[in-house]
Amino acid sequence: MSQFKNYETLPQGQQIGLEDALRQLKFNEQELIPAIAQQHDTGEVLMLAWMNIAAIRETLETGQVCYWSRSRQSYWRKGESSGHVQKLVSMRFDCDGDAILLQVNQTGPACHTNRRNCFYLEVNGDQVTILTNPA
Repeated sequence: MSQFKNYETLPQGQQIGLEDALRQLKFNEQELIPAIAQQHDTGEVLMLAWMNIAAIRETLETGQVCYWSRSRQSYWRKGESSGHVQKLVSMRFDCDGDAILLQVNQTGPACHTNRRNCFYLEVNGDQVTILTNPA
């Protein structure tokens, strides 16, 4: 059972050991947790991907965001092939310990479609509108 519930009443500034917090994260059956990437200075939501504990640790150690690619079944270091690197500014866990927010400095497009972010499809009534062109 997650101890994140116990963190709810802690005062601002209270610190929790990183290893303790990592042990409490709620991973799915594939040992993955969703991670939302957000541009740190604008608040723009860039993408959602998945991390396992090794990807989390690598990201914290190197400062370059590393994900787990479910389609390739391998580690995916953002920007490795495209040059569109995500540098970690901060990592946050949600109140339930079942999602991660990565505040990043994104170089170039974040989306594999060559768009700035992956959320370019907007529902408008019974239609979906493409909001941006690929770069």
